[in-house]
Amino acid sequence: MFHNFDLNQLVVMIVPLLMAVTIHEVAHGYVAFRLGDNTAKLAGRLTLNPLKHLDITGSLILPLMLKIMGSPVIFGYAKPVPVNFYNLRNHRKGIVYVSAAGISANLVMVMISGLLFRGLLRSGPIWYDTFLSPILMDLFLMLGFSVLINTVLAVFNLLPIPPLDGSRILATFLPMRIRMHYARLERLGIIVLIFLFFIGGNSLFRAISIIMGPILRLALGPEGIAYFLHNTGDI
Repeated sequence: MFHNFDLNQLVVMIVPLLMAVTIHEVAHGYVAFRLGDNTAKLAGRLTLNPLKHLDITGSLILPLMLKIMGSPVIFGYAKPVPVNFYNLRNHRKGIVYVSAAGISANLVMVMISGLLFRGLLRSGPIWYDTFLSPILMDLFLMLGFSVLINTVLAVFNLLPIPPLDGSRILATFLPMRIRMHYARLERLGIIVLIFLFFIGGNSLFRAISIIMGPILRLALGPEGIAYFLHNTGDI
């Protein structure tokens, strides 16, 4: 059960996790604000301060449990940013744009983290045996986890399971009668997600890895994946 648990690695992983879920939620709120809804702004949620978005269960306890249990999927979430979709200037398109904003923000983070990761990897011979090595090694691993976590968040949120972003995007293309029944499933969505993580985590990871694979290879490169896997065992 306690598979490859490493406290330092956990700390290095939590920082990019908090950043990933924070940026995801801020992106939802910012796009909603630009489209006419200021609910998130009035609630003080258009900030990159993770404390404003922190959910103890989703941002700390869940990823900690997944890591301790050796789950191949490390996942977390923040408090959903409040959005009143009826305030959006174009209701139907607005739902798609706001829902896709979090996924898009995570993919941007994948690209930025990947570029920095590759830069540190290539400059490794310069800093590896210096006094900066411990700090830069932790930063290197942090960037690798940032790529991995943001990729998982982006791909996982595409799943059409309420309340994930993919379900809201899909709902806009459904006939109104079916859309209403589909929206009611949101009450059961969290139960389904918990089941997927703790009962079918390995199967879930194999399914989404089909999409994750090309993204990780593009962001980290084959050499980067091998080196990150050697140091963490997480891909």
